[in-house]
Amino acid sequence: MELERFSYDNRLPKYFAIATIFWGAVGMLIGVLIAFQLAFPVLNLDLAATTFGRLRPVHTNAVIFAFVGNGIFTAIYYALPRLLKTKMFSKLLGNIHFWGWQLIIVAAAVSLMAGYTTGKEYAELEWPIDIAITLVWVVFGINMFGTILTRRERHLYVAIWFFIASWVTVAMLHIVNSMELPFSWMKSYSAYAGVQDALVQWWYGHNAVAFFLTTPYLGLMYYFIPKAANRPVYSYRLSIVHFWSLIFLYIWAGPHHLLYTALPEWAQSLGTAFSIMLILPSWGGMLNGLFTLRGAWDKVREDPILKFFVVGVTCYGMSTFEGPMLSLKNVNAISHYSDWTIAHVHIGALGWNGFLTFGMMYWLIPRLFKTDLYSKRLAGTHFWIGTLGIILYAIPMYWAAFRSYFMYKAFTPEGQLQYQFIDIVQTTIPFYVMRAVGGTVYLLGVIVMIYNLIKTAKQGAFVESEEAEAAALPKAYVTTGKTFWHSVIERKPILLLVMSLFVVALGGIFELIPTFLVKSNIPTIASVKPYTPLELQGRDIYVREGCYTCHSQMIRPFRYEVMRYGEYSKAGEFVYDHPFQWGSKRTGPDLARQGGKYPDSWHFNHMLDPTSMSPGSVMPKYPWLFERDIDIASTNSKIHAMRKLGVPYEAGYEARANDDLKMQAEKIKYKLQMDKIEISSNKEIIALIAYLQRLGKDIKGEQKPTGTN
Repeated sequence: MELERFSYDNRLPKYFAIATIFWGAVGMLIGVLIAFQLAFPVLNLDLAATTFGRLRPVHTNAVIFAFVGNGIFTAIYYALPRLLKTKMFSKLLGNIHFWGWQLIIVAAAVSLMAGYTTGKEYAELEWPIDIAITLVWVVFGINMFGTILTRRERHLYVAIWFFIASWVTVAMLHIVNSMELPFSWMKSYSAYAGVQDALVQWWYGHNAVAFFLTTPYLGLMYYFIPKAANRPVYSYRLSIVHFWSLIFLYIWAGPHHLLYTALPEWAQSLGTAFSIMLILPSWGGMLNGLFTLRGAWDKVREDPILKFFVVGVTCYGMSTFEGPMLSLKNVNAISHYSDWTIAHVHIGALGWNGFLTFGMMYWLIPRLFKTDLYSKRLAGTHFWIGTLGIILYAIPMYWAAFRSYFMYKAFTPEGQLQYQFIDIVQTTIPFYVMRAVGGTVYLLGVIVMIYNLIKTAKQGAFVESEEAEAAALPKAYVTTGKTFWHSVIERKPILLLVMSLFVVALGGIFELIPTFLVKSNIPTIASVKPYTPLELQGRDIYVREGCYTCHSQMIRPFRYEVMRYGEYSKAGEFVYDHPFQWGSKRTGPDLARQGGKYPDSWHFNHMLDPTSMSPGSVMPKYPWLFERDIDIASTNSKIHAMRKLGVPYEAGYEARANDDLKMQAEKIKYKLQMDKIEISSNKEIIALIAYLQRLGKDIKGEQKPTGTN
């Protein structure tokens, strides 16, 4: 059979590899900064752009979509042509993909620091950037499938199954969760409200972890571990079971992020049940990765690349065992809103994604530059520094979580809460410092890697194009002996794409649609009314400053939470919340019943200097709220958009909304004057006070007396 000559273009893998390392260092540096901010609030610098609430989404987006995202593309642009014995479909589309993705990252960082956020974790980017992501993702998909359809290898290798499923599922998740109604060129409201918004968000959020941080990295594992170990994958049939069961089960597990909340009980139980089942395929994949090293374990002792891969896959196993355990209600009662979840996430991010990426870079860069790794000893040093960093990061967070939990639920013999919230915060600060030190150590390891890889590149010469040859793919497929049934799917990429979409769509359909269509899932409360124009402006400021990154608005039905914060939250309270603001971590107290708890002057002074009202607080100051005017020009657009989303503002209310806004602002100004505080009624702090004083007031009449905070 005649062989055809072609070449592999190494430029895009090199570009994406450089971007991976660069954005990884940037994202981790911001992570270290915000970790120290929790212990030393002065590091917020009293500037809007550098406060924890704005930088935390920059950190998470940089690590997930910039570091891991570029790592995925590095692997795909290198592995896909070699697995399929062809060149990438289009250099132009590849370049558009690369530069488009980097521009999106820059736009995301700038816009988040400027306060443009949707207020939904891991999906904070506003609508113009969401559209850009969609377009670039489509370009990537065309290039990937164009390559697959012009291949010279009949059967798709297991790594490609995971790449295909990841692409189609991320597209589905992004489109569904990004449904929003713009009211200005950079601001929008979520199309969903309250409980429904929470369910869609965590259906997205959990599966962003699954199909952005996990499945493409499993594809990476299935390609690079066999290459590095020079061993075939342990079990082909285990790969099949791993792939289909994982993508089917993962998509159902999102509601376990909302246990004990106002989400309907059936959805919570569904999330828990599928989370437990998820252990089996996850561990099947882990064992398939580790067993691939059979007969090569002696090399692990000497080879730092294999060390990174082994610890990375082990961290995957730990995370995928811990995740289902956290979905058990009794365990979740401890972990949710605590630092346990932070530790769990970082075992996966630092260990699984980080170490697999580092192993890939140490294997790939020498090959791209046709040389040996500059220093195996430095790579080994990086391995031990990174491992130490993970340990120093995670252990304090686990410890802090349990310590805080037992303090939260401690009662005196007289039945009163034993500790104030601020007492618990103070005891957690040393653990925050240790966590920050762990992150710093991990980052030092990355700097060692950067030095090692730069020296490696300098001692070699970049191979821009690698010549290769392979026989053309025959048009007619001829079976050779007995084949496994799955081979039919492996040689038909469109069938694999459609089947993957069908399998992952099932979970979303069965969980989301009943929550939207069955009215009894969200019982309404007659006393719950839409926000006033001033409160709506204040809520947008609350979202802009990322208050949800530290404060929840969801009181769970536990005695110690009800005593501390007030009556437990109900689904009907959130029907006008676009977006929901339940949060996922309590560095500060829950605010669901904050309205009327303190006078306006308390909030005024607290936002100006939190320690003046709450000595020992780690909350940053917000001096700009006292200088900036409320954007009343946007009021009409906001009211109009809310009505379009179903909030029952009467027709034509836009015309007098600002009159009501000013009237309410004057009342707050007058109350502040009574406490000898002078400020103009058009400042943003007035709107924020209005919003905070509204929280929980609609059902206060039903509320029982509460303990102190």
